This record gives sequence, structure tokens and C-alpha cells, in this order.
Amino acid sequence: MRDSHSDFVRLRELTVHVRRWEPRDAGTATPTVWLLHGWMDVSASFQFVVDALAGQCRVLAPDARGFGLSDWPVAAGHASHYAFQDYLADLDQLVAHYSPREPIALVGHSMGANVALHYAGVRPARVRRVVALEGFGVGDQPASRAPARLAEWLDQRAQPHAWRTYPSFDALADRLLRDNPRLGAERARLLARQRGVRVGDIVTPRGDPAHRAHAGRPYRLDETLAVWGAVTAPVLLVEGRDSGTLRQLAGDVPEPAFRQRFEALRERRQQWIEDAGHMVHLDQPEAVAASIRAFLLAEDGGGQR
Repeated sequence: MRDSHSDFVRLRELTVHVRRWEPRDAGTATPTVWLLHGWMDVSASFQFVVDALAGQCRVLAPDARGFGLSDWPVAAGHASHYAFQDYLADLDQLVAHYSPREPIALVGHSMGANVALHYAGVRPARVRRVVALEGFGVGDQPASRAPARLAEWLDQRAQPHAWRTYPSFDALADRLLRDNPRLGAERARLLARQRGVRVGDIVTPRGDPAHRAHAGRPYRLDETLAVWGAVTAPVLLVEGRDSGTLRQLAGDVPEPAFRQRFEALRERRQQWIEDAGHMVHLDQPEAVAASIRAFLLAEDGGGQR
């Protein structure tokens, strides 16, 4: 297993944790790949993908605000609040910190894939390629939903949020394994130590429970498509063959109609990963690593920094 290093970067009044894996041969020029995790996940869940990359690149994987070892944005004793735009702003400053000149290669899973695609649309000159693992956005929410959405948001803000707790890390590993049998017992135990933290006699997920509250404004597909339409980088869309997430998100919308949103991306390819669900990077890390290697690292004799 490749050892990682932890950087703690101060930005926007928060300290953000960035997990960094250096290449096997530090004496040669190697490409850098950014990995963005999904909701209620942590940067360490990419460990198995990084191991499969076999030291061919430098990897930077931040814990998004309120996840993993990154700070929770609690202000003046009030409950945390998370807006999608904050993830973009954090990434923008991290990119300026680590790669102030060269365009970057982005890989994101689920929520992280949506962050990657939006960043590539808002900062097209800063991104050279994107791999979106199970990144779809969500179902369109019309403006007429705004009053009810805001009312729900106010109600949620008034209530304390908490995660389910576990008596031990092994119990958390068992839960991870039940949710995702492909993970395997050994990897589940390793991941439980990264996704959980002991507080007294219990183990609780590391993420801020305020993440359970949804955003106050509806998800507007027209805005998303406008941003995706500004993406100039080539995009690889990767899906797990056995994932039901897209169908769940589509709801009453036929799946082919839901997939039409990808047409907003100018240059895109699609790839299926067999025997994998939504957590494709955990189910088949070797296959995901092969996709990253082929799409991001094979160009121009190994890619750019």
C-alpha cells in the first residue's frame, strides 16, 4: 500500500486536509492527478485506486470541507452550512496553491465528479481533462419548488443533526461491508479507520452531520447545463454497470432522457466498469485506475503536471 502524506492548507478561514501520494520515482517528472471524493466519503477511499496506479503519478486528494480531516465551517456557534459553490471556491484556491500555472487533470466521484465538471466549466483554462465517476447531477427541480424547498431548509436548520454511531471500528466496517459487499473485509476495516473517529465509547462517521440538510435552493438543470456547456476539456464518463444511482436520480424521467444532459459536454466519452455499483472506485479500483491511466496519463508521452 502506498503511503500518503498529509498537507493542511489554510484557505477561506478553514483548514483543508489534502492527502498527497508522491510518485514511486521522485527524481523524474511525473503527471499530477487530482481526486475528489463523493458525499460522506473521504480522500482515503481512493487508496486502492492509487495503489493500482503503481506510483506512476503524483496524486492530490482533498477532504472536502466538513469531511475527513478538514474543518467544519462553524461560525459564531451556529450550525454548519454547506453550499455547492463553496466546494468550487475551495478547489479554486487549492489549485492556485498547488498548480498556479499548469492546467490540471481532475477525477471526481459522485458529488466530487459534479464539482470537477462545474470547475472545468467555470475555469476551463485551468483543467485539461476530467474523469467523472458516477457523476450525473440530480433530477431537475423547477423554480416552483423554491418556496417548499426553502421551508424544508429552515425546518432542517432548526433541528440538530447526528449520524448513526457504532460500538467499534469493526462494527462500522461491518456496516460498510453490508452496504457494499464488493469492498471485502480487509478493505472495509481499513476504510472504517479513515471514515470513522472514536468519540468516547463510540465510533461515529468523520463528516459533519450538517451535511444531512439539503441545500436551500432547488437544483436547476438549466444552470448546470450552461456550466457544462462551457467545459472545453475532454471528459470521460465512467459508470458502474450494476449501479442504480442514475435510475434513482432520474425518478419519473426515462433514463435515456436523463442521459441527454451529457450532450452539453462538447468532447466526451463513456465507459462502463463491469461488476461495479455506484462506489465504482471501491468495487473495481484496478479498472478505474486503468481508465485514469489510459485517459489522463497516456497522452503526450505521459501527460503534463
